[in-house]
Amino acid sequence: MSTLPAESGPEDANNQSFWMPGNYHQTVKRTEDSFQACNDIVACFQERARVERQYAQQLSEWSAKWKPLVDASPLYGSLLRAWQCFLSSADRLSSLHSSICRALVSEDGDRIRTWQKETFHKKIFGGFKESQDFETGFSRAQKPWAKRLKKLEKARSAFHKACRKEHMARERETHAQGNPDIAIEKQRKIQEETELAHQETEKVRARYEKVLEEVTRYAPRYMEEMESIFDQSQEEERKRISFLKQAFLSIHRHLDVTNNESVKAVYNELHDTLMSISEQEDLRWWKNTHGPGMPTDWPQFQEWTPDKKHKKGKKEVEQKAAVMERSVMIGGVRVRALYDYVGQETDELSFKAGEEFLKIEDEDDQGWCRGMMDGGKEGLYPANYVEAV
Repeated sequence: MSTLPAESGPEDANNQSFWMPGNYHQTVKRTEDSFQACNDIVACFQERARVERQYAQQLSEWSAKWKPLVDASPLYGSLLRAWQCFLSSADRLSSLHSSICRALVSEDGDRIRTWQKETFHKKIFGGFKESQDFETGFSRAQKPWAKRLKKLEKARSAFHKACRKEHMARERETHAQGNPDIAIEKQRKIQEETELAHQETEKVRARYEKVLEEVTRYAPRYMEEMESIFDQSQEEERKRISFLKQAFLSIHRHLDVTNNESVKAVYNELHDTLMSISEQEDLRWWKNTHGPGMPTDWPQFQEWTPDKKHKKGKKEVEQKAAVMERSVMIGGVRVRALYDYVGQETDELSFKAGEEFLKIEDEDDQGWCRGMMDGGKEGLYPANYVEAV
């Protein structure tokens, strides 16, 4: 501050200037206001966390409701996978929003509560130690100033009272002059009263000016002490603002799903799945699964072979029966592996995703087919691990 506070007249009695006695209370009150603001912030985002949890639950319930209906739908191939991808995306988004809920409560909320506990120190009988310290500092700095202002106001009132008295005396003197109805002695007495009033006014003026000079001289010291306490209060408020800024940024980071890599991955995968819908592949799958491309046991001549009369073990009989029950597939069907598979038994094939080979026997009751690799090796493999080429 480079200027002194202006003199306060009666019309300025309710002046809200910081420099007026008691008007620092609003600054002191910031501590309690900040504490309450922390409570409100936590409550606000706890409610948002409940919204995130409910949304996650609704996504999960929606996916669970539609999954069996979608799986049993008449769609097939890439079109069916695209529809199913919407449901799996919802499950992944449900997990994401559940994690947002947890972060808002256990991370952001707990962080603010911990900072609140470390920053604000409650007194036994209410209020905060920080508020009391600032209240004491401002009060101590303002007490001498308030006393001087009170003394100045008293001197000012006395001076104005003397001025009014002198003004009234001069009006009486002016009225008496040249008035033949007023005796000379009376006029002389009025003149003496006017002179005494003027002397009293000058005396009170001198006292008023002296007190004003004392107040003006003390003002720089008063301002320095008040600004010192105010600067301390400002620094505490700066720390509070800085912390809450970081708290809001943390909340924003958790809520801003537009930059979340997991969300991007979900929608990128969904988009890729939708773009991979292929009418040619779906129609080819239908042809090979339900149309002319299906394998058929065409009739062929079979020689009669008499049974050999020798003992056979139970296992050998079962293997013989299985061989007799094989479906004969003329030429075979070309298939492509959808996933990697490592054979668990010696009679099973092993292959990599994308590898092609022939299906030479149709699927049995257990979901196994027989195939032949390009090298001539035959073996069993899971039917749902391949698709027709």
